[in-house]
Amino acid sequence: MAFTKHFDAIPTIKYEGPDSDNPFAYKYFDPKAKILGKPMAAWMRNAVCYWHTFRGVALDIFGPGTICRPWEDGTNSQEMALKRTEVVFDFITKLGVEYYCFHDRDVAPEGANVAETNKNLWQVAEKLKQLQKATGVKLLWGTANMFSHPRFSQGAASTPSAEVFAYCANSVKEAIDVTKFLGGENYVFWGGREGYNSLLNTDLGREQAHIARFFQMAADYAKKVKFTGQFLIEPKACEPTKHQYDFDSATVLGFLRKFGLEKTFKLNIEQNHATLAGHDFCHELAVCTADGALGSIDSNRGDVMNGWDTDQFPNDYRECAQAWTIILQQKNGLGSGGLNYDAKVRRDSYDVEDMFHAHICGIDTWARGLRIAEKIIKDGKLAKFVDQRYASYNKGIGKDIEAGKADFESLQAYILKKGDAAPLPSARQEYLENLFNGYC
Repeated sequence: MAFTKHFDAIPTIKYEGPDSDNPFAYKYFDPKAKILGKPMAAWMRNAVCYWHTFRGVALDIFGPGTICRPWEDGTNSQEMALKRTEVVFDFITKLGVEYYCFHDRDVAPEGANVAETNKNLWQVAEKLKQLQKATGVKLLWGTANMFSHPRFSQGAASTPSAEVFAYCANSVKEAIDVTKFLGGENYVFWGGREGYNSLLNTDLGREQAHIARFFQMAADYAKKVKFTGQFLIEPKACEPTKHQYDFDSATVLGFLRKFGLEKTFKLNIEQNHATLAGHDFCHELAVCTADGALGSIDSNRGDVMNGWDTDQFPNDYRECAQAWTIILQQKNGLGSGGLNYDAKVRRDSYDVEDMFHAHICGIDTWARGLRIAEKIIKDGKLAKFVDQRYASYNKGIGKDIEAGKADFESLQAYILKKGDAAPLPSARQEYLENLFNGYC
């Protein structure tokens, strides 16, 4: 079903297999292919992001945007917002993707006051609802942009202004309501400016307590209106503030436990944010899965030659293969979450065709990784090695340690009798790296 003619020159993207030389075809993403007993599409749940894909113009700190899409009229008007929705759904359906994600300001502009801003959002939401019904496309998650406007220059929930805090409450309330109205399966909190630039003017403890209070208000409201979607927090280190309160997964999980919110929230992990925190992507996934807290993924990558958030489309299927071996440790994988391609084409990739090439590459990268991960899991050699490495905890004193039956005195008596700890066997990292290479 097409609503516009902007993509008429592009064929509908379908699976043609790894031998295809068609640049407008999937070579590894076959939605119906069974992977570990489930269709590939059920594991991946691909989503197009509204902001980079349809609102980005490829501006950077050295110059204005280079992208001028043929459907845009150069305004940020409500009329343009409503027209844009049809282009968005044309693209999503032609790409063969089931989900999309948005911030409130991606889909509707601010009005002259709060009431008009809310009205604009709901008017576009009605149109989105119609398009979802007509196409079968679903909302993976919604959120509120509380970082772009100057009112958020000193934070959102962490702001020193109670009035800005109240403004944010209105924004999140409306965004939750709209997400519920559209059948969104999750709601994301990204603290774009929840941090500080100088401790000379910051009450760190008070700001963190305010954020926690805001989260609790959101949880209370969701319960009141019967919004059953999963709440997600997306960690990000530095950029744009000197220090972000949501620096990485471990920081966020510690924060949630401190304020008793760990049962309400899971995490939405972004690949590029992991590297900004000095970690690799798989580390962040492993931290989350160890707590059963991995909820969804914003998929992109940075450039190893750059130290900032470049938001490029993923292209490393080996990294994605290792990521899947971690994700699939959770029984239902990403559960209600999915793979949101929070990525943008490069500044010198201006054509409509480039939007398709970018998404095809990202989706195929994850699909190829999933196929490799299935081989690794079915073969079982990597898992068996890890199990054997910790075998000393399966019996005797090790079993007592894990069961909570051992104490310092009993352990001292044990090691005194032994005389010393037995030599450790090799961890065989190089062997395992070579074994992993064999699956790729």
